[in-house]
Amino acid sequence: MDGKNRYIFEQETVLKAVLRLALPTILSQIILVVYNMADTFFISMTDSDIKLSAVTLCMPVFMILTAIANLFGAGGAAVMSRANGARKQQHAAWASVFSFYGCLFTTLLYSGAVALTLRGTVNLIGAVHPEMHREAAAYLLRTVVIGGIFTSMNALFSHLVRAEGRSFAAGFGVIFGSILNIALDPLFMFVLMPKGKEVQAVAAATAVSNAAGTVFFLILLLRIRKETAISFRFDRRCLRNGIAKEILKTGLPACLMTLMENVSYAVLGHLMATAGVTFQAGIGVAKKINMLAHCIARGTTQGVLPLIAYNYSAGNYKRMKKAFLISSAVSVFFSILCMAGSLAFGRQLVQIFIEEGASLAYGTRFLRILCIGCPFSAFAYAVISFLQAVRESRQSFILAMLRKGIVDIPLMLIIFELSHPSSIVWATPVTDFICCCAAAGIFAICLKKLKYTVKHRHREAERQMII
Repeated sequence: MDGKNRYIFEQETVLKAVLRLALPTILSQIILVVYNMADTFFISMTDSDIKLSAVTLCMPVFMILTAIANLFGAGGAAVMSRANGARKQQHAAWASVFSFYGCLFTTLLYSGAVALTLRGTVNLIGAVHPEMHREAAAYLLRTVVIGGIFTSMNALFSHLVRAEGRSFAAGFGVIFGSILNIALDPLFMFVLMPKGKEVQAVAAATAVSNAAGTVFFLILLLRIRKETAISFRFDRRCLRNGIAKEILKTGLPACLMTLMENVSYAVLGHLMATAGVTFQAGIGVAKKINMLAHCIARGTTQGVLPLIAYNYSAGNYKRMKKAFLISSAVSVFFSILCMAGSLAFGRQLVQIFIEEGASLAYGTRFLRILCIGCPFSAFAYAVISFLQAVRESRQSFILAMLRKGIVDIPLMLIIFELSHPSSIVWATPVTDFICCCAAAGIFAICLKKLKYTVKHRHREAERQMII
C-alpha cells in the first residue's frame, strides 16, 4: 500500500474517507443495476413475456458467480485491510494469492456443474414453459458456462483493488464493463445476430463485457505491481498461517447473503410460476428496479469495509466506529429516497419495461411492496459488513442467514399455502424488518465487546509501562 492510500485510511477526515471510498463503489453498483435493467429493457422490446421471464428467472443462477466472488473477494479484502493496518504486507500478499486461486477454481467447478445439469437447472428456477426453457438454457450457457469465469474474476479484482484504497480504480473497472455491456446489447441484438435470437444476444454481450472488465483489471495490476501487495504468484504459505480459514470465515457471510438472496428469488420465481407468465414478468421487473436501493447499500458497505477493517486492526476504534455510523447513515438515507421514488412513481418505472397489460399492474404492485423493506435492509447490510471487518464472523453469518433463508423462505411457503401466490412478495419486507431489529441488537452487543477490549488493552499498556 502506498503513502497516499495509507493517508486515506489513517489521517483524512472520516467523512471524506467514507465518501472517497464509497462513492466510486456506489456508482459502480448503480451502473451494474442499470446494465441489468438495460438487458431487461432491450428484451422487453420484443414484446414477449416469455423471453422477459426467461432472462429474469436466470438471474439467481448467474448471481451465484457473484456469491463465489464475494466469498473470496470480501474475505480477501477484509484480511488484506487488517494486514495492512497491522503493517503486515506479506500477509496481505498471501491473502490475495489464496483469494485469486480459490475464486478461479471454485468458479470453474460451478460453471462445469451448470453445464452438466443445464436442463435440470432451468427447470428448477421455474422456466417450465417449453419456449421459456429453451431461451433460459441458451442464456445460462453463454453467461455462466462460457462467460462465468470473467464475471467472478471481474468482481474479485474489484474487491482486492479496493482493499488497498484504490476505490476509484475498482469502481472504474466495474463501470467500464457495465457501460460496454449496455453498448453491446443493441449491437448484438439488432446487428450481429438474427431476429428471434435476442436472449442469446444479450447473453453474449454480457460475457464479452465481463471479459473486457477482467482484462482492464489485469492491465491495472500489471502497471501497479511495484506498489501493490496483490499477487498471483502461488506460494504454499498462502495455505498456512490461518490465512485460508480467515478468508473463508470472513467472506462466508457475504457469499451466503448473495447466495441465499438468489435462492430466495429462485423460490419466489418458482412459486410465482404457478400463477402464470404475467406474474413472473411482473415480479422479474419489480425485483430488478428494486435492486437500485440494494446496490447503493451494498456499494456503501463494500467501499467502507476496508476502512473499518484497517482501523480495527490498527487499534483506532474511535475512527472505526465513526466510519460505520457515517456510512450506515448514508446507506439508509439513499434507501429511503429509493423507497419514496418507488412508491410515488412505481407504475412509471415499471412502464419503462412493460408498456401495458396485466404484467404492468402486477409489476407496479410488487415493486411498491418490495421497496418498503429497503431502509431496513440497508442497515442490516451495514451491520453485516461491519461484523465481517472486525472478525465477528459468527454473528455476521447469523445475520446473513436470517436476512435470506431462515425467515423469508418459510414465510413465502406459508403465505403460498394460505393465500394467492402474488401475496408471497410480502415475505420480503417483513423479513427485512425482522433482520434490521436483530442487526441493531447484535451491533449493540458487539460495541460493548469492543469497548471492553479497548479498556483491557489500555490496562495492559499501563502495566507494561509500570514494569
